[in-house]
Amino acid sequence: MNIHEHQAKQILKKYGAVVPEGVFSLTVEDLVEKAKSLNTKKYVLKAQIHAGGRGKAGGVKILDTIEDLSEAAKEMMGKILVTHQTGPEGREVKRLYVEESSNIDKEFYLSCLVDRASSKIAFISSDQGGMDIEEVASNLPEKIITTKVDIGNEISDKDCEEIIKIFNLNDSAKIQAISLIKSIYQMFISTDANMVEVNPLILTKEEKVICLDAKVNFDSNALFRHPEIVELRDLNEEDPTEIEASKHDLAYIKLDGSIGCMVNGAGLAMATMDIIKLYGKEPANFLDVGGGASKEKVSAALKIILSDKNVKGILINIFGGIMRCDVLAQGVVDAAKEINISVPLVVRLAGTNFKEGKEILDNSGLKLISAENLDDAAKKIVEAIK
Repeated sequence: MNIHEHQAKQILKKYGAVVPEGVFSLTVEDLVEKAKSLNTKKYVLKAQIHAGGRGKAGGVKILDTIEDLSEAAKEMMGKILVTHQTGPEGREVKRLYVEESSNIDKEFYLSCLVDRASSKIAFISSDQGGMDIEEVASNLPEKIITTKVDIGNEISDKDCEEIIKIFNLNDSAKIQAISLIKSIYQMFISTDANMVEVNPLILTKEEKVICLDAKVNFDSNALFRHPEIVELRDLNEEDPTEIEASKHDLAYIKLDGSIGCMVNGAGLAMATMDIIKLYGKEPANFLDVGGGASKEKVSAALKIILSDKNVKGILINIFGGIMRCDVLAQGVVDAAKEINISVPLVVRLAGTNFKEGKEILDNSGLKLISAENLDDAAKKIVEAIK
């Protein structure tokens, strides 16, 4: 689960990190009124969306007066920002954040994430802050260091010094940076975060180490332990179909292709998507109905797939282990009675009760195409939508 910059900064501040003072609002009038309390010579106005690259898209502005801030906020609120992370459709700005300006001397990059290969926490640091880390990795790989830390109650000074050595700080700033690393580590462990990214982390001309930007992502599977974090969820930043899928406990991610997929099991879902691409088409979604889905859940999944106007055909690929093929088949039939399925539908069933499931589908009156195996199913759905 992602959160906004202003929310991430408040959590970091709670754990001891230094961030600029700022205020946010859902309306321009309220934002301007709150901004009057800031002790600053310039105002930094930031659009709050779940995407990077806001500055290049006009989502970050530095203003001299409260009047300039008011005008810029009116222009920014409701604007569609298109960045390299939003896709061509962009993202509408529905909340704004204003913070005090900082007297920047140097900019750094710092992030912390789970390294699944080593089961450790990986800190990535660079003295090339303010840039996309992918760009730095491509053009200046020697400017990035990765430090892997064993998971524990705290992080050692030795590890902290290793992480920040590329920053080349003086003694005073080094003490602040070590304290920051410890704060981020504690926050990361305590909140079940997947990633914390500070870009840029800055050293001011007054020799203060400050988190000028912050992005945090949390492990959705651990959110039951953190109701206070769940409250930070902004549904305006999520795809409506993905929100609807979460209500039915479906693992659904919308993609850009034309073939809708309904599969049980993440591995089988990935294989299904791969073989669709192998035969020249693109999947419209990742959808895992789970191992023990009810017919109501299957019906909901089919409705969600069909709500995507890009879907030209549907491939249902079910291996009945815990999932019973007759339950899935009944769910498909029930959904078809409520929705006009006007696109080709290919079904491949195998495993528990697949004969009973096939019988339900054969007797349903639905216009569907049966497949013997996954390869056969992929060929048939690609051929059917041509």
